Amino acid sequence: MAKLFAAADSATSVSGPPSAGDYATDSLFRGIAWFSAFLIIVLTGYILWEILREAFPAIQTYGLGFITGTTWNVNKAEFGVLPEIWGTLYSSLLALFLGGIFGIAIAIFLTQDFIDHRLATVFRTVIEMLAAIPSVVFGLWGIFVLIPLLKPGAEWLHSQFGWFPLFSTDLAGPGMAPAALVLAIMILPTVAAISVDAFRRIPYKVKEAAYGMGTTRWEAILKVMLPTASSGILAALVLGFGRALGETMALAMLIGNANQISLSLFSPANTLASLLASTFPEAGQIEVQALMYAALVLLVITFIVNVAGLAVQQYTIRKFEGKK
Repeated sequence: MAKLFAAADSATSVSGPPSAGDYATDSLFRGIAWFSAFLIIVLTGYILWEILREAFPAIQTYGLGFITGTTWNVNKAEFGVLPEIWGTLYSSLLALFLGGIFGIAIAIFLTQDFIDHRLATVFRTVIEMLAAIPSVVFGLWGIFVLIPLLKPGAEWLHSQFGWFPLFSTDLAGPGMAPAALVLAIMILPTVAAISVDAFRRIPYKVKEAAYGMGTTRWEAILKVMLPTASSGILAALVLGFGRALGETMALAMLIGNANQISLSLFSPANTLASLLASTFPEAGQIEVQALMYAALVLLVITFIVNVAGLAVQQYTIRKFEGKK
């Protein structure tokens, strides 16, 4: 017995006070983290400064009329981006509606014991692989596959319900509907992946407690799990919306690049991002300044969306998770 106590006294301690090396490593890591955060802020500020500097002549010349104007005429030096703002928000909201519904449904399907967890991992991997497909490939798929598939249905809807604003025009080619559908597919992996993580953060005992209170399976999902995961789901929707606002190549190929405002799902339209992508290569000095102004407007819209999304997310955290 004495030998056992002696061995215990001589054993190396599992825990102990931090050494000087631990303090140095922690200080170094903290310094790198602070420097990286500061560098991100400086880089963002520099980008904003460069865009603002290039756009300032156009801001002085056109003022707020640039935002409310509907004409983009290089020959007459008339520039307005209201149709592009409309197209950006309209296409992004349609994509968010479709991608959000299917993304949240996929997250529920993969996390609420509808299938085996190993098969759920396979499905999640396949869905996340959609994010690796280049946007130009989505654009080509939309032109050669999606638009021909939509045309018969669009013609029928226009012939039967042409009085309704959403179907007031026919789908002649690129338009809002194919652009929004492709955009919904592109944001689907973001919404689904983050929503899955939000559901998995909820302890399983929460669902067990709901079952113990007498709820059915769908009552537990819709009335307990979904509200509890709402803050993470909202974060997924905000990220998906931001992704949709900035998408360029696929929309430039599918939306039609028409400078008009229309509620019809089948009419061509334009977005700020596709305007920048399609116009910059051949733009002169005056048009470049106007395009920088348009880029600044897009940054402001994205900033407002993220701030509003963060505010809503904080509200849901306080309401459903009891955090301050």
